Amino acid sequence: MSRAVGDSGTIVVLTGAGISAESGIDTFRDKCGIWERNRIEDVATPEAFAKDPVRVYEFYNARRRALGAPDIQPNAAHDTLALLEGQMPGRVLIVTQNIDDLHEQAGSQNLIHMHGELRKARCGACGDVRPQLDDLGPDAVCANCESRGAMRPHVVWFGEMPLEQDRIAVALDACALFISIGTSGSVYPAAGFVHDVRMLGRAHTVELSLEPSLGESLFEERHYGQASQIVPLFIDRLLAGETNFGPS
Repeated sequence: MSRAVGDSGTIVVLTGAGISAESGIDTFRDKCGIWERNRIEDVATPEAFAKDPVRVYEFYNARRRALGAPDIQPNAAHDTLALLEGQMPGRVLIVTQNIDDLHEQAGSQNLIHMHGELRKARCGACGDVRPQLDDLGPDAVCANCESRGAMRPHVVWFGEMPLEQDRIAVALDACALFISIGTSGSVYPAAGFVHDVRMLGRAHTVELSLEPSLGESLFEERHYGQASQIVPLFIDRLLAGETNFGPS
């Protein structure tokens, strides 16, 4: 029997670069995206940071400054997800691959940044994580252990493990609805989440994206278009009880 939104099932929402692109955030893998202008090996690996920390600092400093521009604001997709969480307290988890804070600005609270957060810094010596709104450099001192030069952007680099994987696995195992928004399906482990959910056989899977992802065939329901348009339409139907989710 399918489960309607009013029942006890939980919802896991995976978001990627496509949800923030309409807010003016540069994407990574699209044509003219960040990885076409910068080599991953130069700015987004532990080896790059060890070899040329100044270059890595400046790469993330520039992105942090851009995020603070007044025209970078949450769009309707971010806002609608925050509304969904507010309407279904304790039952919605957003797992984002994005390192911007647009979900937080929109009001989302139950949120996992699996690839880290641009507006935070982490101490490589003690692991302390602190807000970081200004530029970060090699002279920064850890407020916790007072180490100098150990602070790094709180982002997951290539070759490092994404954050909170155990918590994500528990949520995927328990969810009745899995929604993927604005993801290419090319970056693992996030690209494998829909497969994991389908293998469990308990959740309905939905893709909301500008175009089909590499894993489109694994989604039982698919809607394509601008995130700011298709996400509110789907969530409105969900909250109105016009759509069911769960295996039949």
